[in-house]
Amino acid sequence: MGHIQDRWWAEIPDPDLPGKNQRVKTDLHGRGLRYRVRYFDPAGTERSKSFPDRQKRLAEQFLISVENDKKQGTYLEPDAGKILFRDYAEEWLAGQSFKSTTRVNVPSRLRSQVYPFLGDLPLHAINPSKIRQWIRWMTDRRTAPSYRSVCFIHVSSILSAAVDDKRIRTNPCKAASITKPQPQPPKVVPWTDARVKAVLLALPHRAQITVPLGAACGLRQGEMFGLSPQDIDRRNNVLHVVRQIQQVNGKLIFCRPKREKSRTVPLSAGTLRRLDAHLEAFPAQQVTLPWNDVTGEPVTADLLMTDDCGQAYWRQAFNRDLWKPALQRAGMTTPERKDGTHALRHYYASVLLDSGESVKALSEYLGHADPGFTLRTYTHLLPSSHERARRALDARLGDADGLETASPSEDEHNPSSEARDARTGSRGTG
Repeated sequence: MGHIQDRWWAEIPDPDLPGKNQRVKTDLHGRGLRYRVRYFDPAGTERSKSFPDRQKRLAEQFLISVENDKKQGTYLEPDAGKILFRDYAEEWLAGQSFKSTTRVNVPSRLRSQVYPFLGDLPLHAINPSKIRQWIRWMTDRRTAPSYRSVCFIHVSSILSAAVDDKRIRTNPCKAASITKPQPQPPKVVPWTDARVKAVLLALPHRAQITVPLGAACGLRQGEMFGLSPQDIDRRNNVLHVVRQIQQVNGKLIFCRPKREKSRTVPLSAGTLRRLDAHLEAFPAQQVTLPWNDVTGEPVTADLLMTDDCGQAYWRQAFNRDLWKPALQRAGMTTPERKDGTHALRHYYASVLLDSGESVKALSEYLGHADPGFTLRTYTHLLPSSHERARRALDARLGDADGLETASPSEDEHNPSSEARDARTGSRGTG
């Protein structure tokens, strides 16, 4: 149990009153902080904290809070939160087992959007007010909403780790007063059938398979590049999406699809015929790349899509030399970012939703984290409930003439007394 020491006064035996003590001034009287709280931390190390004159009550409250924290297991070392956010974040990064692509992106985001504002603050100085100011700072810099959202998630994860490590008591990012930045994805406007066909015809013959892989299978670009003929399940008419190609530090690697989430998508007969025609014209080529990291174990796969030299595609080169020129030849004189190969996935989603496919199934086919994300992205593409109601009513009742000429129901053949009375106008006697 701790105690409070008065450094200005001491008690010594009273020479005139045996067994009694008297208070006398110490050599420190009137100098420095008067009250010193002395206590032992959970590890048994003696610690202290001093308070000025006339603040004994604060010293007592501090001692009570320390003893309560020790009992509840929430005790924090006095200097635990003094570490700078930047230094703690670097420790946190060193302990993460990110995918190789994430290991490149997270430090870049911290350096550009977090360290300039929060990096030189000690952890204990980062409160909800600082977090709100940081979010506003990013907004004033015109940082994209989606980028702000990702950076907020990183900072919140770091501060949650600091709570777990007993550096700070609570995570300020989780305070009720914090409005978490939310990504604002632009409203998806799917390509028309005519545009999809125009882009298909505008692509070089070798690259045309991109369109059915995106528009009829919903693959991401990296998944297209990493697809192998061995991933085609002809017996069950499905496509197994098990790998993608990514770029890390200027090198290509194989890795699992986004969020480590392999999936299976339906394969139509027409798409299978296009895959077979492509393979007949451009046989699959063996490509060896490291797995999951530039230093990973080399893995060899037969790739369905390769360049003229039989090598795996680089994203930038494919987009610059093949995709963008094809868009321009298809009549899109000023292609935008939204017109990348990802537009084919949006087309795929719109076709399936229009045909009545469920959001849950579509989410699985697209490899989304959860159906809620799929619904938020494509909810405006769902058929209108008004239109569904009209179709349902017309299907059952037809038009007005059809309703009037409908066959009498069984009730009309055997009318109840109430129905007869209503038609004849008669009333009951009561």
